[in-house]
Amino acid sequence: MTDDPAPESTSDTVEILPPPPGLSEDIIAIIAGVVLLVLCFALTMGMGERQVEGEGDNQEVTAIVNPLKTWVGKPGGWDRNPVDSFLGGGEKPKPTWQGTLGVMLILAVFLSLLAPLMRPAANPGHFLVGFLILFALATLSYVLAGQSFIKSYNLEYALWALIVGLAIGNTIGKQAFGAFGEAAIRTEMYIKTGLVLLGAEVLFNKLMTLGQPGILIAWVVTPIVLITTFWFGQRVLKMKSASLNMTISADMSVCGVSAAIATAAACKAKKEELSVAIGLSLCFTAGMMVVMPALIKAMGLDEVVGGAWIGGTIDATGAVAVAGGLLGDRALEVAATVKMIQNILIGVIAFGVAVYWTTRHESEDGAKPKVDISEIWKRFPKFVLGFIGASIIASLIYAYADQGDLLVSGTTAVTKGLRGWLFCLAFVCIGIDMNFRQLSSQFHGGKPLILYICGQTLNLILTLIMAYLAFKVFFPGSESAIP
Repeated sequence: MTDDPAPESTSDTVEILPPPPGLSEDIIAIIAGVVLLVLCFALTMGMGERQVEGEGDNQEVTAIVNPLKTWVGKPGGWDRNPVDSFLGGGEKPKPTWQGTLGVMLILAVFLSLLAPLMRPAANPGHFLVGFLILFALATLSYVLAGQSFIKSYNLEYALWALIVGLAIGNTIGKQAFGAFGEAAIRTEMYIKTGLVLLGAEVLFNKLMTLGQPGILIAWVVTPIVLITTFWFGQRVLKMKSASLNMTISADMSVCGVSAAIATAAACKAKKEELSVAIGLSLCFTAGMMVVMPALIKAMGLDEVVGGAWIGGTIDATGAVAVAGGLLGDRALEVAATVKMIQNILIGVIAFGVAVYWTTRHESEDGAKPKVDISEIWKRFPKFVLGFIGASIIASLIYAYADQGDLLVSGTTAVTKGLRGWLFCLAFVCIGIDMNFRQLSSQFHGGKPLILYICGQTLNLILTLIMAYLAFKVFFPGSESAIP
């Protein structure tokens, strides 16, 4: 009598079932993100340097500088000699090597201590060696992005990190890292920890600067585009993988990589499907943040409407800031605020997808859908709770603490730097894991590309219409609240 065949492996999905011993990447991300945030807030409150302007009774504290600020940075710009990215160039050189070294030490030590708690558990020594290799590759990505000619085309670090990872993953391969790679290449942990840190930057108080028009643009258009794009992929393009369809739809309609990670976990998308969505997002983001400001100027749109259009359509928050800044300060403020309002939907969309996938999509044909709360909770990406919690705590400090605005800005000046490095590490890992042969099967017939183009086109049209209606028809004059 033979044994029953082993169940098919699900190691290529975002969430591994059944889980081995240890804490999931979501829980590790929450622990890591919360500890880093608490540490940074505590240092800002207790040891932050107050910068004062004025004299006597007219003195005013204008900034609170976290003592870690000089120890958290990234390589700077350079022209001909890449060493200048660390030592600084020009008449007033600003060395950046200390900030790069500081981030490496903070993350290497902290994450290595968490390594035994991870799933699967990792040897701290193996994790440390693997992390240092990944950090070197991430540093290379930052250096490449800082070259003056490359920087003039706004080719951000994320794209270079992906390219560096792809070059390794499709030549020597992930297996070349051995046990060190197995311990340290943890894409979702890095990016989810970064997203928890991002929560402290999404302040409910600031979001109300634009109030109703910002909410109208971000919260009305986004669900319409998401649902329509998913329907189009399933009914018109007839995509074989519904999870790939949903991941691309969320990536394109909400906020790029962040939404893709959360949605992929909720619908159990395969890792190569997540890689396809992220790859499409990065490529289109790089183009849109260059083309959209020029297009807005050519169309004669004002900064407010143009900024809202950028904030609601370009995927990455950093790219939104770059594109908005090319239009002007007011456009930058509007674009960043609309994008932050849209970022709140990450948790809502993830929960909605988890419910839909459990009660509708995976129900048997003809069977009555049923709500399984335990399955919904299992699917729900827990790190989103860390993101929301960080946002609430930072918003409360901003609103009620003495000099709360300065405490939050002093803290996020550090956490932004840590978040950028965590994202860069994640993109390197994505590239290493991305095998062109496996990836090519996901582009069969070009349907993912067609889906993204059609969905983004709809997004561009609806967001522009809604931005004009919000600021010029429904709430005229609301832009006066923008400094």
